[in-house]
Amino acid sequence: MEYLTVKEAGEKWGITAHMVSYYCSAGRIPRAIKKGNLWLIPLDADKPEDGRIKRKEEDCIE
Repeated sequence: MEYLTVKEAGEKWGITAHMVSYYCSAGRIPRAIKKGNLWLIPLDADKPEDGRIKRKEEDCIE
């Protein structure tokens, strides 16, 4: 399996490496592994949704 570093994943997803590290430590990136102090993200991993962004009202199910 091929992996990306947090920096490479951040460039791919358009976010900072710090946010990628946060997603990894919070368990929001499946199959991410930590080797020493380095997070490795699977090449085919999807970017987690940003929980800070609210969905539009019409997208919400009531």
